[in-house]
Amino acid sequence: MDKGFGGVIWTNHALDRMKDRGIKQGDAWATWRNPEQSREANIPGAWIYFRTYGSERIEVVAKKNEKSEWVILSVWSRPVYEGNSKVGKPKGHESIWKLMLKQILGR
Repeated sequence: MDKGFGGVIWTNHALDRMKDRGIKQGDAWATWRNPEQSREANIPGAWIYFRTYGSERIEVVAKKNEKSEWVILSVWSRPVYEGNSKVGKPKGHESIWKLMLKQILGR
């Protein structure tokens, strides 16, 4: 892993997290460079960038430093289930109440 990969600065924390989590640096960079979505982070001036690769959603936290250089602060991933906008909830998941109601009504 390279601290200057893609023309941005990668913190040791971000590099360690990618290594620990088995995330390719190129995938994290592509997520930051061309996200599907983004939102403000809790850190002032920082943004979280999101991109889905198959069943994995990579999230990258980045902000500009005092020299206006982009710094990647952290990277993680979450499982994504097809056909469901909520992360961590399998497709076809129904509440127990909905299943019971279907059983009672025969639908």
